[in-house]
Amino acid sequence: MYKLVKVKDIVRIPPNLLNKPIDEAALSALKEKYEGTLDSELGFVIMVLKVDEVGLGKIIPGDGATYHEVVFEALTFKPEMYEVIEGEVIEVVSFGVFVRLGPMDGLCHISQITDDFISYDPKRSSLLGKESGRVLSEGDRVRARITAISLKGGKGGRIGLTMRQPFLGKLEWIKEEVKRIEERKEGE
Repeated sequence: MYKLVKVKDIVRIPPNLLNKPIDEAALSALKEKYEGTLDSELGFVIMVLKVDEVGLGKIIPGDGATYHEVVFEALTFKPEMYEVIEGEVIEVVSFGVFVRLGPMDGLCHISQITDDFISYDPKRSSLLGKESGRVLSEGDRVRARITAISLKGGKGGRIGLTMRQPFLGKLEWIKEEVKRIEERKEGE
């Protein structure tokens, strides 16, 4: 889920930025420190938007930088347990599919894609349903539920997904399912 968050932290403003206005220097330092990183509390920090407050700076002997307490706003992506998301299949492997969820990727294990027996076709880089004939390939849009989250600091993190619930899976499969339900209702 995308969120706008307010963060309070201490930022180190290096000497080469001290010739700029303090808000501008703090914003540059915060962008370098936070953007593109993963934090267990914030999630994936996409962008530092603006600096709201910059406190008085402190100088530490032997370091030419100044340290300031700051309050700033950031745009983050933090997946939530059991959240339903839509994404694009970016890689198909023998054990499942990797799905792009905005700035992060999730893994849907082969056992969590459908109730059908699935085989991997390395030539087509696709997963094939034995009984249903359904095919899942790179570039397909899917809807899935988040079932596991492991956010470690830095650049890594893992998201586990399932598509083995009603109205989840490849978007075309969902449309077929809805159409079948509507046809059943009309037949009653």
